Amino acid sequence: MKVCCIGAGYVGGPSCAVMALKCPQHAFTIVDINQKRIDAWNSDKLPIYEPGLHEVVKQVRGKNLFFSTDVAKAITEADIIFISVNTPTKTFGVGKGRAADLKFVESAARSISAAVTEGHKVVVEKSTVPVKAAESISKILKTSSSVKPNASFQVLSNPEFLAEGTAINDLLYPDRVLIGGEQSEEGQAAIELLCSLYESWVPGEKIITMNTWSSELSKLAANAFLAQRISSINAISAVCEETGANVQEVAHAVGTDKRIGPYFLKASVGFGGSCFQKDVLNLVYLCECLNLPEVALYWQQVININEYQRRRFATKIVSSLFNTVTNKKIAIMGFAFKKDTMDTRESSSIYISQYLIEEGARLTIYDPKVQDEQIDRDLKSVCEDDELVGRHVTISHDPYDATQGAHAIVVCTEWDEFKTYDYEKIYQSMFKPAFIFDGRLLLDHQHLESIGFHVQTIGKRASVTQNGYH
Repeated sequence: MKVCCIGAGYVGGPSCAVMALKCPQHAFTIVDINQKRIDAWNSDKLPIYEPGLHEVVKQVRGKNLFFSTDVAKAITEADIIFISVNTPTKTFGVGKGRAADLKFVESAARSISAAVTEGHKVVVEKSTVPVKAAESISKILKTSSSVKPNASFQVLSNPEFLAEGTAINDLLYPDRVLIGGEQSEEGQAAIELLCSLYESWVPGEKIITMNTWSSELSKLAANAFLAQRISSINAISAVCEETGANVQEVAHAVGTDKRIGPYFLKASVGFGGSCFQKDVLNLVYLCECLNLPEVALYWQQVININEYQRRRFATKIVSSLFNTVTNKKIAIMGFAFKKDTMDTRESSSIYISQYLIEEGARLTIYDPKVQDEQIDRDLKSVCEDDELVGRHVTISHDPYDATQGAHAIVVCTEWDEFKTYDYEKIYQSMFKPAFIFDGRLLLDHQHLESIGFHVQTIGKRASVTQNGYH
């Protein structure tokens, strides 16, 4: 078979690279209208960072994996067409701030409609979309079919369940593969065709088929449940700080209950990334449209707690630094929303930095993978005054330079390298008292306190010593 993937981003690139690796008998072409991005995929410096991705691409690129800007040609030749474009949250109009913006999905569907003049195509919705988006795609394609009677289409839903930082492993060893389609003879044939692709490496019992709407809703529900767990433990972390309980001990105790399990119970400065907030807000909007206000309010609270956790952490930084951070240097360690990725979408670092900038702090930001331009764009997108970012933010490429002369270190991303630094050297270079705010429960707090740091963290009450608060 020939397979086309529209969209060369975080979903399309890794997904098709692994498919090409596991299905050498098929040809995969990833297309995008962004020439710069396609050039990067064809180079040694890929446009996204994901552990193991470069090695996979290197094995199959030019053999049965290709990257191109010739969208029409790839669509025309393909048997299966994946739509893997971005579906951001709307920034204006009806549903602003909650509903998914489907303009790129619609554009992809219209590109397919324009390019296909004959033959049968299976179109697979891979992007995270609201329920019934496949129906919209199908309407566009059926209009084409009525004009071009020799062309026919079947639309399937095949949501991705990739966690950035572990995406390659998630693709190689998925918990499940969901495929939703019409319950007609043609729909079942399309489902079987897509199943045959995955069966090259995924055990049959892990390939779950269902109707299209169930598949679309399952994606939103899965991310909403995971986000809910994070907000739940973060809400408990606030209680822990007031009572003297330790959130790590509480999470461990709760996680040993086999009905609950230990996953996604790590307190932090909040969840980020391209999926959780977007999908929960999408679910909120869906519930409102279905006249289910109580259900909408329930899921909205997951987002509210996430925002509360970020603001609470930033407030703790200011209050600990004697209620003022004006002109104080603060080192922000980590800007990606999680380790092992360069993705900053909805990163808590953005919002914590924004709060501190508004309080007059001078920030020095260090992240081992995020590009300077991305940090600048993200901060300017949330700060009303662009010039404020220029005056208050410095980007460093060395952690020891970033922390030199700082009043405080704020750990926002759980990069493993942060655990390996020489903190005695860092302590000597900082203003005293020297503070560390660990927003990821990552560091050895007892060791840091023995050096002389004042340590504040999530979900623990600060210990009191004769010298003050640690």
